[in-house]
Amino acid sequence: MVNTPPSQASETQYQVENPQAEVEAIIETPDSDADIDLEFLYTRDIEFRQETIYFIVIDRFHDGNPGNNKGFNSELYDPEKKEWGKYWGGDLKGIIDKLDYLRNLGVTAIWLTPLFEQVEELFIESAAIHGYWTKDFKRLNPRFIAPDDEPSLNKTQDTRNTVFDRLIEELHKRNMKLILDIVCNHSSPDTGGSKGELYDDGVKIADFNDDKDNWYHHYGEVNNWEDEWQVQNCELCGLATFNENNIQYRNYIKSAIKQWLDRGVDALRVDTVKHMPIWFWQEFNSEMYNHKPDVFIFGEWIYSRPDDDLSVEFANNSGMTILDFGLCMALRQALGTNDEAGFYLINDVLKQDYRYNGATELITFIDNHDMHRFLTLNPDVDNLRLAVDFLMTSRGIPCLFYGTEQYLHNDTNGDNNIYGNNDPYNRPMMDTWDTETPIYWDVRKLSGLRRLNPAISMGSQWEKYITPDVFCYVRRYNGSRCFVALNRGDTVTLEEVDTELPDREHTCVLTGRKFEVKDGKIYNFELGAKEAIVISHVGERLKAQTIVRAQLNGVQTQLGERIVVIGDCPELGNWDIGKAYPLEYINPNTWFAEIPFNESAGKLISYKYVMLREGTSPLRENLLARRWVIASEGTVKWRDTWASGTES
Repeated sequence: MVNTPPSQASETQYQVENPQAEVEAIIETPDSDADIDLEFLYTRDIEFRQETIYFIVIDRFHDGNPGNNKGFNSELYDPEKKEWGKYWGGDLKGIIDKLDYLRNLGVTAIWLTPLFEQVEELFIESAAIHGYWTKDFKRLNPRFIAPDDEPSLNKTQDTRNTVFDRLIEELHKRNMKLILDIVCNHSSPDTGGSKGELYDDGVKIADFNDDKDNWYHHYGEVNNWEDEWQVQNCELCGLATFNENNIQYRNYIKSAIKQWLDRGVDALRVDTVKHMPIWFWQEFNSEMYNHKPDVFIFGEWIYSRPDDDLSVEFANNSGMTILDFGLCMALRQALGTNDEAGFYLINDVLKQDYRYNGATELITFIDNHDMHRFLTLNPDVDNLRLAVDFLMTSRGIPCLFYGTEQYLHNDTNGDNNIYGNNDPYNRPMMDTWDTETPIYWDVRKLSGLRRLNPAISMGSQWEKYITPDVFCYVRRYNGSRCFVALNRGDTVTLEEVDTELPDREHTCVLTGRKFEVKDGKIYNFELGAKEAIVISHVGERLKAQTIVRAQLNGVQTQLGERIVVIGDCPELGNWDIGKAYPLEYINPNTWFAEIPFNESAGKLISYKYVMLREGTSPLRENLLARRWVIASEGTVKWRDTWASGTES
């Protein structure tokens, strides 16, 4: 008989007053100034699935230090906040001032637009307020730091006492993470005759108009977006495009980003990844992981979707996950434009999760700095709330665009089109900090729930009831469950709906409504108009000296077949299949389990996967057993692909 994980326990009461519950296993980061512990390098990995990300356009969030507003060129600053293409004063001190607001909201990681030094000229009536026209990847934008920080810019990385470093310190005090936005594809456009002038900590090293060392491609702009060669080698919107074949460039960009990781950056968001070949990203990501093994990396493949082979290949093989544009667009259609297909559009995307090797690590969102804000599509704040509640309870890592919890939007020149690029009007100044809005409280509660209930962050998702207006699903992992019901229409009563919850009375996390569950079902289930119901049941949490999160992809199983892992250690049955550790089905491409290690912690082990089949012999992987050093403590990951099987 297969050894089973710990049995489920009674429901754990969710505490609203403590939304910042800590993840049980804390991964330590090695001192970047010391030799990296090889055990850490080859066994540790950061777990980001329990995070709640908040994406901030720095210039438009909060002005904490008016003394830096004018910058080097005062003409680029608009104190009246009427010229949308100019700076309005937001800075890093402003973010520090609002960290408690964000932490109370339930935010655990903030993603900032690039904060590198930018060109100080206008391009098509716009300054580089967004941060994607970098002049020097090793220096901070003076508009975001304190005037007193400027002397340190002579050798940016030698002096680490800027407001940026204080931001890192304050974030980490609150157990929050910093995501640095980087762009490796390009530098700056033509601003007054200057294009692609690049600096290495103040020293000019490249110039598009005098490119003796071939730092840039010179093929003109993309004119055929179906031509992959053009997409990867030609210019995007007139931006000077780096030549990734130049080793000087690759060494520069990698050394620059490593320096920011050394200063405490926890994760990287990478811009325009589809515009560079995958081999570059594989090399780049390998070096980032070698330099800081627990860094988390995700990229922007614009309008990626599960039926787009190139974006899926990138997500599976580049070494980073991606922003989930496919799910975003389905949400914007179902709840933004009220498409008649409704929730079927969302479910159709989820049904294709098997195409990804890591669907539970896709970054989910409903809007960003390059598209209409959700409320520009649909001013109904109840629909916005439903979309946010879905993000917080569905698979993937949720990311909120700044101000969503305050209903922030500006409809200037907006057109009602889900694909419309409505910048800069989707980047208004944050002006209210109300901690009592319904969305603020939903995010606060559900962010805490994501860290309390592993079914939400790591589990599978099962449709239980669906119509265009109603979507009921269950998140399932081990003994934990989370039942979610969303209704975009009028009040409706369902005769019965399966919840997989234990039989007894349960309380909705969001509304406080109580529901009686019998035979795992709620009978005569009434859903109010525009209502979301979330019911959580947390099983016994796994505890061990070291927890291995084992993920297996690429195995095709039929109904009744199961996957287990066996190995040469007590935790994996000492090669006895009857004592092997079971994995849990996530989707047709992914099996997953948390495996406790105590006796074998800190030791080298061997293991392989086995498919158990009813009425026939087990199917073992046809390969020499994998070998792994189990970390002495903490949480680690195995990410494996099924090898061809051989029968016992």
